[in-house]
Amino acid sequence: MATELKTRPQPALGDVPQGEGVLIDDVSRAYGDRGGATVRALAHVHLHAAHGELLAVVGPSGCGKTTLLELICGLQSPDGGSIACAPAVLMPQRDLLLPWLSAVDNAALALRIAGLSRTRARGRAAALFAELGLDGFQDARPSELSGGMRQRVAFLRTLLSGKPVLCLDEPFGALDAITRSEMQTWLAQTLVQEPRTVVLVTHDVEEAVVLADRIAVLSPRPGRVIDELCVDLPRPRSRTDPAVIALRER
Repeated sequence: MATELKTRPQPALGDVPQGEGVLIDDVSRAYGDRGGATVRALAHVHLHAAHGELLAVVGPSGCGKTTLLELICGLQSPDGGSIACAPAVLMPQRDLLLPWLSAVDNAALALRIAGLSRTRARGRAAALFAELGLDGFQDARPSELSGGMRQRVAFLRTLLSGKPVLCLDEPFGALDAITRSEMQTWLAQTLVQEPRTVVLVTHDVEEAVVLADRIAVLSPRPGRVIDELCVDLPRPRSRTDPAVIALRER
């Protein structure tokens, strides 16, 4: 089967209503370093993620990928341009589980912050443990979990925030190759059950091809979108599929 590469036209700002996805329109961001020089992280970025779509963002280190996620989540403000976005939550590369809490209490943390009682928050989180392959580990401490299990707990915490947009910053980057492959398959299956709009930052091009609906390629700093590919391949995707290999090489 031939690999089909498509470039999608960027929508106008009004084409992505609040609550239904992400639209980044001509966004730039710069920082001042200690010596007073200006470091330009992003320059005139145009991107969109439609409702329910997984957009992967790839590019070299230091090209502003994490800055982009923080802008989407409202943790930073752009110096220029605008962002129209549904409420978004950031899952960083490190799981940031609290070592003194059980797995279920870590997963329920967003619900507790939202005002639910500990009993109700634990109940809602525990009900999803089996679906995420964590059944029987509700009361385990983070130190008792494997790296993949810790990432599942962190992802469950992110899901339970209730935000329609998930920003995932290298969520599997610290895992070994076998666990990372298993987690990629698990994430794809979970998003079928719990659909969200997802912006995934990754250094792993194969991960982007296996998971994404579209891939945006950023240039070296300051990050600009230099290519955008539609991954028009059926799911689930095999890493040995010639079409997947061809797109990965592209």
